Amino acid sequence: MSLALKKEYLPHYTYDEYCQWEGNWELIDGVPNAMSPQPTGKHQRIAGKLLIQFDEKLKQCSRCEVSLPVDWKISETLVIQPDLFVACFDFRNVKFISQTPVIVVEARAPSTREKDLHVKRNIYFKQGVKYYVIIDPENDSYKILQLAGTDYSEAQTGYDGTFTFSLDNDCQVKIDFAKIWT
Repeated sequence: MSLALKKEYLPHYTYDEYCQWEGNWELIDGVPNAMSPQPTGKHQRIAGKLLIQFDEKLKQCSRCEVSLPVDWKISETLVIQPDLFVACFDFRNVKFISQTPVIVVEARAPSTREKDLHVKRNIYFKQGVKYYVIIDPENDSYKILQLAGTDYSEAQTGYDGTFTFSLDNDCQVKIDFAKIWT
């Protein structure tokens, strides 16, 4: 017999309460989710190398920018922090973003694997994120999911190779995944 708590029995919180907490949290359907321990050096290096590539390529695009984690407030009870995202709107002077990014990248950790593959994938799909990129630092692989009607389709997986992301305003960004592992 399982003694797991049902979601309806857990305390629920709002964005205002979330703002008072110390540490790194996400708020999913009003339920607090502690972020995993600080990412490993490899995790951070991969995110940094992706950030550099996106930033360099986006210099030709006047509207799109890349960012490391920033609160994405979807509702009063849903606040998440993608590891990296590309947005085609100005978010430089805001406390949180409220619009949907075009690309979201999550670098999986063993402790967040299921949440990244199921919970966040579902959230990103429902919010209309065009590309969801899942990086696996454990085996130096990636998976690119692309919005396709009623679900995501697998656009590309691998260990190296390039992929061209088509953004909202006719910008295209070609990323070389072989460059993020070294």
